Amino acid sequence: QVRLVESGGGLVQAGGSLRLSCAASGSIFRINAMGWHRQAPGKQRELVATIGRRGSTNYADSVKGRFFISRINGENTVYLQMNSLKPEDTAVYYCNVDSGGRDYWGQGTQVTVSS
Repeated sequence: QVRLVESGGGLVQAGGSLRLSCAASGSIFRINAMGWHRQAPGKQRELVATIGRRGSTNYADSVKGRFFISRINGENTVYLQMNSLKPEDTAVYYCNVDSGGRDYWGQGTQVTVSS
């Protein structure tokens, strides 16, 4: 079993920045893709960003140029640097990893952006 622990969420004013972290622990086999998703109230969960084992990245159009995903393979950790935050970025952010071909999810961390 793989456990994911997220941190770094909180309340920030529009235009501000936050950095989310997610650390994987437990029975970790090879971690392939790592990523972040988010779910706003009344909306479906959506992809924010992913990063492959070798560093290839993919972003939702709504966050391109503002959010940056990175990872440290030796620490099984993934980060999401969020800049120029907007009220529409308000959501619960979930970490997701592919370990040994299985998907694992964190418990989520709340990000609230005030206008």
